[in-house]
Amino acid sequence: MKKIIILGSTGSIGTQALDIVRANPDKYQVVALAAGSNAKLIETQAREFNVKNVALFNENAAAELKLKLADTDIKVLSGADGVCELASLCCDMVLNAIVGIAGLRPTLVAIDAGHTIALANKETLVTGGEIVNRKLKEKGVTLLPVDSEHSAIFQSLQGAPTGSLKKILLTASGGPFFGKTSNELQNVTVKDALNHPNWSMGAKITIDSASLMNKGLEVIEAVHLFGVPASKIEVLVHRQSILHSAVELSDGAVIAQLGTPDMKLPIQYALTYPERDMCFESLDLFKIGALTFEKPDTDTFRLLPLCIEAINRGGLYPTAINGANEESVRLFLEGKIKFLQIAELNEKAMNMCENKTDFTVEEIFEADKAARKIVREAVL
Repeated sequence: MKKIIILGSTGSIGTQALDIVRANPDKYQVVALAAGSNAKLIETQAREFNVKNVALFNENAAAELKLKLADTDIKVLSGADGVCELASLCCDMVLNAIVGIAGLRPTLVAIDAGHTIALANKETLVTGGEIVNRKLKEKGVTLLPVDSEHSAIFQSLQGAPTGSLKKILLTASGGPFFGKTSNELQNVTVKDALNHPNWSMGAKITIDSASLMNKGLEVIEAVHLFGVPASKIEVLVHRQSILHSAVELSDGAVIAQLGTPDMKLPIQYALTYPERDMCFESLDLFKIGALTFEKPDTDTFRLLPLCIEAINRGGLYPTAINGANEESVRLFLEGKIKFLQIAELNEKAMNMCENKTDFTVEEIFEADKAARKIVREAVL
């Protein structure tokens, strides 16, 4: 049995990963679970999967969880240090589905422990890609992408000769505001932005999809995952979300991965790689009928080109725009800023970034905090 640790077990990716485990009890053993603050759900998960260790970032929630599990021998860890300790425990794979930059340190700890990484936390590579790649090489650890687009690219490259990748074709659904102008987006609500046409995701990533920030972060992630410059990554708006991404090879051949818009497929592929397992839903191309592709509107959705600018500048600029975005999305979800202010605040924070080309993990978190502070002070 493959022993796995799931970080972010109460979120969308984590709960779907547990669905896969539940359907394959003879193949997987969950040895530990971590989450943010949902003590009620992680208690249920811990009991069902008979894990020995759990952790919550929120220390008050962890104290509550410890009381809930007092009748068991399950060890409850708390805070960022507790989550990192859990990530180092003996296992075959760590699935990191934590939301935000909080996922960076647990990834690094898991790599140090020699664990295979199934990565759904894009901020790990957006903020610390160079450090992560260096550590992966030093430790001889495998990292498998879980994001549907990056999994599709990874799958499309299977069997391709080294050096044959010419261009990555990174698809985007366009989100709920596809075709809208800036004037039309002036007064959109949180409810409007959370109404994604194809995917069921957490609130933060759904807002990022609406603004195309998510696609910008995915460009940065792809740079680190596949070793290509941003100039070799082309974003295509594909409204049907059936072709999850593709690669163009040196001879002009385009290889793509298609499937229904269901995250269980890329999650399962990472868990079973290089094998393939059960099918959740077959793709009926007759029912789909047509696949369309359009260029993104980078004038209205400015965060996509801003992210590309950030990775082209390098250094701590990707960390700055990511940290600013986490803060501005939080403010938008709380009703404190308007949707279009997200891009304005992110750009302001990125341009005020004190950049370094050679930096430590501690300096990444300092840049993240500085960007968040710029956003907060601009709103107050």
